[in-house]
Amino acid sequence: MPMPMPYRNASRDWRGFLDDVMEYTGLVSDNAAYTGIDGVFRAFRRRLTVEQAILFVNVLPAVPRAIFIQDWDVGARPVSYAPRETMIHEARTLRQHHNIAPETILDATARALWRRVNHADLRRVLAEFGPMATAFWTVQDADPRDLATRIG
Repeated sequence: MPMPMPYRNASRDWRGFLDDVMEYTGLVSDNAAYTGIDGVFRAFRRRLTVEQAILFVNVLPAVPRAIFIQDWDVGARPVSYAPRETMIHEARTLRQHHNIAPETILDATARALWRRVNHADLRRVLAEFGPMATAFWTVQDADPRDLATRIG
């Protein structure tokens, strides 16, 4: 079997994901964008069961998949979804002395995600989790053309 394309193109796809976040947020550092992405992933992951998280990561590109599961306490109980502003605050407080992610970090990460995944797969998985999960990954006031998949 040939190497799956998500692994063959992992570095290129990650660069595109990172650049999308940086473009949308205005961040100029890979490190700052990475910290913001990691914070968003952790804020979402806190609300999932282990089974749900596995379903979710299976639709992600290779590097975001790895970031999503790093440092994960799989024994932690899921917490309830919160108002969007609260979840953005959670994302922005990860490594708070080094996190300069702006208020737009959730939308930026969601935008990058939609651009790098199969939309049908992501919609299916989020629908299984319920409307709050779908709302988490909804980009506020997004033009659907801006979210078009850009998979290499």
